[in-house]
Amino acid sequence: MKFAAALFTNLVLAAAALAAPRGRGLAERVKARGLFAHLSHPLLPDLSDLLNGDHDRENTAHGANVQYSGNWAGAVIESPPPGQTFNEVSAVFTVPNPSAASGSVGGSSAASAWVGIDGDTYQNAILQTGVDFTVDSFGSVSYNAWYEWYPDYAYDFSGISISAGDVISLSVIASSNSQGTVVIENQTQGQKVTQALSAPSPSSTLAGQNAEWIIEDFQQNGQLVPFANFGTVLFNDTVAKTSSQTLGANGATILEMRQNGQILTEVTIPSASQVQVQYKG
Repeated sequence: MKFAAALFTNLVLAAAALAAPRGRGLAERVKARGLFAHLSHPLLPDLSDLLNGDHDRENTAHGANVQYSGNWAGAVIESPPPGQTFNEVSAVFTVPNPSAASGSVGGSSAASAWVGIDGDTYQNAILQTGVDFTVDSFGSVSYNAWYEWYPDYAYDFSGISISAGDVISLSVIASSNSQGTVVIENQTQGQKVTQALSAPSPSSTLAGQNAEWIIEDFQQNGQLVPFANFGTVLFNDTVAKTSSQTLGANGATILEMRQNGQILTEVTIPSASQVQVQYKG
């Protein structure tokens, strides 16, 4: 996906505008997390691509298409089979034990693993669910399971606890372009949470054009949070469904995260059912 400078500016301004609190739901989320008011945002280009010309794509030795983003790393299927739309995306991963952002001194850092529908080539909405990993200024690690229909904020699930080493399954299901369900299951601890969602506005309905498996450097008050060293996250059982087909991650576009000219991740697609994201910062 090729971005113009104007689009980048509009995305940043939109993120800042959305940073105002929404009321009780957000207040409870901030209290529960104690650190970040999470706002996942559609793919932001690495600014160096805009300054240096159109260099956002290249081919790997295996022929996979690669894009560079300022906030996403992972894999995206950029379009469904002709005449179809994506209505379900899922994966399973083992929760990492992250450490503070490379080179950081004090403060907190974080990252998030999620699956979603839309948000790459389609910019109006994302239906997504995932887990945040947060490292505080003392090195303590906490985890939060959340869901979001962007451009609304993300909200924490209750009734599920997460620890390093737990096996987590993530699913998003769109029953229509304005209705959906998100599911997170902790297979290790035998806990499962589900939330039905609706499009937050008539202009933020889904198109079913993208299927995503992502590690994200999410936003707080319009700014990217310091990106935690999450080690390696391997998404297993990567599935994207339409009404008549089931696809894997093979052939997906790889997204590498690049900030200030530095590539922070290494993404591979070992098989049709796997996407691996390694921290390289």
